[in-house]
Amino acid sequence: MNFDYNYGNQYYNYYYPIGVQSKEYDILAPEQSQNVQPGMEYLMNPRPIFDNPNYKGSGKLKDKVAIITGGDSGLGRAAAVAFAKEGAKVVIPYYNEHRDAEETKNYIESLGGECVLLAGDIADKNFSKCIVDLTLKKFGKIDILVNNAGVQYQQDELNCISDEQFDRTMKVNIYGMFYLTKEVLPHLKSGASIINLSSVTTFYGDPQLIDYVTTKGAIVGFTRALSRNLALKNIRVNAIAPGFFWTPLQPACWVKEKIPSLGANAAMARGAMPYELAPTFVFLASDDSSYMTGQVIHNNGGEVMG
Repeated sequence: MNFDYNYGNQYYNYYYPIGVQSKEYDILAPEQSQNVQPGMEYLMNPRPIFDNPNYKGSGKLKDKVAIITGGDSGLGRAAAVAFAKEGAKVVIPYYNEHRDAEETKNYIESLGGECVLLAGDIADKNFSKCIVDLTLKKFGKIDILVNNAGVQYQQDELNCISDEQFDRTMKVNIYGMFYLTKEVLPHLKSGASIINLSSVTTFYGDPQLIDYVTTKGAIVGFTRALSRNLALKNIRVNAIAPGFFWTPLQPACWVKEKIPSLGANAAMARGAMPYELAPTFVFLASDDSSYMTGQVIHNNGGEVMG
């Protein structure tokens, strides 16, 4: 598949699948790594495909206001662009990926959408209040919350996980989601949607991501419990458990030798690009999923089934 489109002031020519096709699986990307969390998209080779130019919005989220944590890059960027195409106004809290965030904002504005950026640490409880205050000041309401931000560290054994790493993984992946959801909740009305990001790794137990898997499992529990708590208010809470998508989290986590094999264990024998998950975000955010709550949607190429 070949995607050509204008991106900001530069022109990109994307190809997928990327790289050579082996006898066993399609290589998503060549060896590479980043010594920073949660990773920078502008440093990736190849750049992730976050927008399908053939995807045309139909007003499914017209005049909705969405907060997407970590929407500066990766799966969050794909969601933000798709939401904008569907008519939503987007607020993107992000950590320190300023260049990625500006690229996302510029791209959304090139589509005629509105995007507001806010840098900070989602692990800080006070940041959640800033996010909500800014969103209400700018747009006056909140309709959709996507808890997407996260960190992921590769360690061979449990004893390799330091207290500092464990604390950071918990604070970003769990505490941040809890703080922001709690802050947003009083402002959500009937028909609102909360979307949480779990992971395929939770359902098969990746042995090198013990702390990360723990947080993503907790997100499933949080999603199910909160969905029951809010069901009679007609506020839906669902989760997505992605497989291996080419996002900054991958080179920021894995040793470089691991990168070419990402997604090899899936039935489809490949990893995926972020644009392939974007319609799932739209589905869960829109009235198309009006009778769905407490569910986990598995987009993983058949790596985990059932």
